[in-house]
Amino acid sequence: MACHGVFLAADDGLALGIFESMPEAVVGGILLVAILASVYPAVVLRKYIRIVMNILNDQAPPPEQDTRDVGQLEGEVVSFRARDGLRLEGVLIPGQTGNGYRGMIIFAHEFGSDRRSCSRYCNALLRAGYDVFAFDFRGHGASGSEEGYRPRQLPSDREEADMLGAIAFVQSHLAEECRVPRIGVFGISRGAGAAILASVGIESVRAIVTDGAYCNDTILEYYMKRFARIFAKIRIVAENHPPAFWRFLRWLLLRECRRRFKCSFPSVRKAAIRIGKKPIFLVHGEKDSYIPVRQSQILYDILAGPKNLWIVPDARHNHSIMVRTKEYGDRVVRFFDEHLGVGKAPTPMPATGADASLWTDAPLDSLASVDASRTADEPSVV
Repeated sequence: MACHGVFLAADDGLALGIFESMPEAVVGGILLVAILASVYPAVVLRKYIRIVMNILNDQAPPPEQDTRDVGQLEGEVVSFRARDGLRLEGVLIPGQTGNGYRGMIIFAHEFGSDRRSCSRYCNALLRAGYDVFAFDFRGHGASGSEEGYRPRQLPSDREEADMLGAIAFVQSHLAEECRVPRIGVFGISRGAGAAILASVGIESVRAIVTDGAYCNDTILEYYMKRFARIFAKIRIVAENHPPAFWRFLRWLLLRECRRRFKCSFPSVRKAAIRIGKKPIFLVHGEKDSYIPVRQSQILYDILAGPKNLWIVPDARHNHSIMVRTKEYGDRVVRFFDEHLGVGKAPTPMPATGADASLWTDAPLDSLASVDASRTADEPSVV
């Protein structure tokens, strides 16, 4: 032990002697490098956070879809309360067939739209006999606004509260009508995330359809990587941050969002894990440049129950319904027929030609060729 101490002292003295013998300029350079090595990561993190926060604050939502060509759906306008008590407004639209009650579909619109968009998405469901309840999220349409809260592209705890309020209202309505609570949820883009968040642990919600869905954390990571490559002064550095860097940055960004926006952003990805065996049908436009196809693939990978993923050729964000209108409606109706317990579902529609691999409940390996052309140059968000 004593010898060990002597050797340490000798080594320390030698190092100190070497350090003291260096020119002052060299010593200063070493200290400067050490300071920069500790400060640079903080500067980079701060810059990336500022860029993404500006995007969340300023980026315009996807263009609202004009529904004048499909008309407006008539129904009973009702008011109800979100889970936190805010007043919301919705409309109950009865199914159009005389075959009796088949089930209730809750429609959750996209960011920047309102309940009127259900007239495009829900026509096939109404013709098949499903009742539809479409509502406006807070700060949209005829629903109330919360002082100090501004809706954004990410589903927050406020949209989750709105969705829970809609589900509670429908449950109460069906009980008053002495109907079996066969409830399906149909969410578009941000509404899809809110639908997944709110459906965890609710037995009466038996099936979910999403279009253009994404996870709060992985979509933020995608945008951070995307804009880092654009704005970084040293591109090779921006493209070679380790995965741990992006995970840490993602955590910092969500924390800053909570602090600045006064709300939390629950993990849609974790909710998809907790949702258990609930059947989910995911739809995504192949040419979606706003929310990459990979976002729905991430959800597909982690879902444990019956699941389908349909990547719609040539469709942009939230435009799958316009690209394949009849097929879209047929697939959504067939999915709810099968999983809401309203009878044996029809034989699945066979896919042909280039579309053959796009309708699947198999592992995503079969989809690799479908998405390769648009994801090869995009950063991974796994």
